[in-house]
Amino acid sequence: MEKVFLTKEEVEKLKTLQSQEVSLINQLGQLEYQIQTLMLQKDNLKQQISTLQKESSAIGKQLQDKYGEGTIDVSSGEFTKSS
Repeated sequence: MEKVFLTKEEVEKLKTLQSQEVSLINQLGQLEYQIQTLMLQKDNLKQQISTLQKESSAIGKQLQDKYGEGTIDVSSGEFTKSS
């Protein structure tokens, strides 16, 4: 079997391509890690929204039971009964 050697330029080009491939794989891994972190943060925020909505509904029910139907001006605390 005859052995043939690549030129120095061909070997360098192959090494450069391999290096670029490794770099791209590392960047993809870092990006995927960031995506997973952001997805966890998103899930956490969605849970907080759900909790906030439950608390809002609960206080709305308490105020309605206490004052009846109406509107509240949050800046002044004034309650206006519905007709």
